[in-house]
Amino acid sequence: MKKLPIFWLFISTLLAFSVSAKEVWVIPVQGAIGPATSDYLERELLLAQQQEVALVILKMDTPGGLDTAMRSIIQNITSSDIPVATWVGPSGARAASAGTYILLASHIAAMANATNLGAATPVAIGISGSTDKPSGEENLPAKQDQPNNSEQVKANTTLEKKAINDASAYIKGLAKLHGRNEQWAEKAVREAASLDAQTALAENVIDFIADDLEQLITLANGRTILLAGEQFELALQDSNLIERTPDWRYTFLATITNPNVAYILMLIGIYGLLLEFYNPGVGLPGVLGGICLLLAMYALQMLPVNYAGLGLILLGLILLIAEAFSPSFGVLGLGGVIAFILGSIFLLDSELPEFQIAKPLIIAVSVVTAAFILSMITLLLKVRRKQVTTGVHVLVGQLATVQDDFDTGLGWVEVAGEVWQASSQDNPRAGQQVRIKEVKGLNLVVSVSK
Repeated sequence: MKKLPIFWLFISTLLAFSVSAKEVWVIPVQGAIGPATSDYLERELLLAQQQEVALVILKMDTPGGLDTAMRSIIQNITSSDIPVATWVGPSGARAASAGTYILLASHIAAMANATNLGAATPVAIGISGSTDKPSGEENLPAKQDQPNNSEQVKANTTLEKKAINDASAYIKGLAKLHGRNEQWAEKAVREAASLDAQTALAENVIDFIADDLEQLITLANGRTILLAGEQFELALQDSNLIERTPDWRYTFLATITNPNVAYILMLIGIYGLLLEFYNPGVGLPGVLGGICLLLAMYALQMLPVNYAGLGLILLGLILLIAEAFSPSFGVLGLGGVIAFILGSIFLLDSELPEFQIAKPLIIAVSVVTAAFILSMITLLLKVRRKQVTTGVHVLVGQLATVQDDFDTGLGWVEVAGEVWQASSQDNPRAGQQVRIKEVKGLNLVVSVSK
């Protein structure tokens, strides 16, 4: 009987150890938020739920990102069975635009000192692009130097208002979900407002300020949050902090979904296929071009592609291929280059610098392609000026050797290693040299050479 308390003491020790061994994962969210970030966080949150992690901390420093990627991340956070905290840190970090939405959607929202959040207006229809007139100018006449396109302006203004209203309602709902400042959240969208950490805490935008992850865990421990629709108390004492490192899939997706990399892959694919068309049977350019083109298409389908730009690129590709099969002295080729340049400029429909193709890259590719087409035109013109060096017409004026006597005005002659039937009024003899005057079908007209 005395061994029973020792047994239960052993069991309680094991239970205490298992509780204290709970992990807190720290997942970095740095740089622009795109498809690679969304995919990585979705997989990490799913794995964290399977391993029953005590808390997931998103260590954030981002200028914003794509709307689709942001909404996917938020859906994974709000539907998660484990608590998710977003920490804007360390000092100097920011959670701008899409980062603000994710911060407000998290179960715990924290910031380090000397950090900021806000400016959540959709970039594509930002305030600087608004066509609304300032208050008091609604009835002023249009300026003479500006085109009077009221219908287009009205349509653009309507689209902007719809987008802003949608974003405003969305961010207010996220703030309301965890009892945070809805009014400021709406202001962040409509007025692109921003806050530093101290002001954000004072205005109930975040839960607390933590200068490091250990302090965040200390302040979050014992807090009651709304998790999966129910009240949940965080128990984080003696938790182990584990820094998660992005895997190869994230690195791969982040690399190929970089607009410049996707653009270069597409160019390699196009030029590889063109080279294969010019020199069929080589194999390597076609295989490499096909792989690169498929990778580029996979990357572009995850990015905000403008289909008009993509159509121009495809048109340029068709014209370049047509030039390869049916040389037109550069007309089709130059048209293809122009279409390709315009398509490259319009390819990605985003105002974010991180999701645009670098203009120097487009210029460099355009110059190289134009130089290639111009060199090809120059070579074609040189070839066109040259005299014909093949065919029966080049035989006129050449000397031939008579094979047998021309007794009836007809006979056989040898020219350039070939034996031709010939006719002549001079009736040359075998072994004589005659000059070809004319080619009539398969018959040569010759005369005795003088």
